[in-house]
Amino acid sequence: MTYIDDYRARLTSATEAMQGLKSGTHIAMGMATAEPPALLGAIADMAEKSAIDDLKLWYFHSMDHAAQTVLRPDLLGRIRPRCMFLSAIERKLLGAQPAGSKSPIEFVPVAFSDSPRLFAEQVSLDFFVTTVSPMDKHGWFTFGTSNDYSTTAARNAKKLVVEVNPNMPRVFGASLLHVSEVDAIVESETPLAEVHAPDTSPEVAAVAETIAAMIDDRACLQMGIGALPGAVCALLKDRKDLGIHTELMSPALASLVQCGAVTNRAKTTYRGRSVFTFALGDRALYDFLDDNPAMHSGPVDIVNDPRHIAKNKNVVSVNATLQVDLGGACNSEHMLGRQYSGSGGQLDFVRGANGSKGGKSIIACQSTARNGTVSRIVPRLDGPVTTPRNDTHIVVTEYGWTDLKGKSLHQRADSLIALAHPKFRDELANAL
Repeated sequence: MTYIDDYRARLTSATEAMQGLKSGTHIAMGMATAEPPALLGAIADMAEKSAIDDLKLWYFHSMDHAAQTVLRPDLLGRIRPRCMFLSAIERKLLGAQPAGSKSPIEFVPVAFSDSPRLFAEQVSLDFFVTTVSPMDKHGWFTFGTSNDYSTTAARNAKKLVVEVNPNMPRVFGASLLHVSEVDAIVESETPLAEVHAPDTSPEVAAVAETIAAMIDDRACLQMGIGALPGAVCALLKDRKDLGIHTELMSPALASLVQCGAVTNRAKTTYRGRSVFTFALGDRALYDFLDDNPAMHSGPVDIVNDPRHIAKNKNVVSVNATLQVDLGGACNSEHMLGRQYSGSGGQLDFVRGANGSKGGKSIIACQSTARNGTVSRIVPRLDGPVTTPRNDTHIVVTEYGWTDLKGKSLHQRADSLIALAHPKFRDELANAL
């Protein structure tokens, strides 16, 4: 049986595909590299022509395609973002707003792992738009780099429109989407967005060395993106039989598979496969993922479920934070009086690693911010608690590390002050 006729019957232009979009509609888009540029461009055109107003746009982690279309400053108001994780794009928009004015971005606090439930039970989606990999001869697309909430949102929206892009890798795992489930198809060959890790500072290198020393053979890794995870992974290439069960698949983690340090043989779940829910990096990473049976893409409510994470032994979770208070609570999302990012999946993996036999949950940060003028170790947090003190395990700065488990509040304060920059230690001690 061929599905080419089904495909052709649904194939249309981006403008035609979005014709059913009306004012007041709830729409969600694929996140990060799954942003569909042609479809977002069509939505932006409708808003620019005043064909739609009060469009509620739901998403995690926007990138340039959204910034150039649906998140243009001149369209905010007609398009009302419901953002669950701020990126540099939203921070720029918020930073440009006049003091005292209403925020153009509606931030929605939600754990990454709970976002599929949000779209299944709490938000009635009229549309979902996303980029998918090309269809195979059996009529199946894949969600490519973005499984996350997409697999749930796609099947709960009243209308599903996909942008088929040959640059999107075809991935293995629970990522299939059949042509019969799709309402409309558009085609695009726009290159996927790429992100490259920033340069490593001496402070980040020191933190990375401390963390790498805690990671033994057969550990199961979760890492984020950025300078620190990249620096840690660069120091792990001599390890044996590492595993990967991570929210984000990055070039740094892929390099450990490619050099043989990761085999996934010691894992309890998905043995022999590296598990992730979304991927973000460079073109080489996307090529590595394409048609690779050793990579398993899963929905975020499964991948980030602490109970599921903890089934593996020796899970090492590495997450960054903005502030740690003297009791061990962490603020990883709020800075300078504004929402900076979001909770994402940090607490999911903190709890998953804590529940893992032999697991280590590591929270890392440089001791200072703003060119050394502000301490990240503080008496009290300036924003919300992302990781509660009851859950915090190991904290690392360039001045060393401490294990907070079993320590009293006084002992915790002493050990955290020792990780602060020396010029702030007396001030912190006096705050006790």
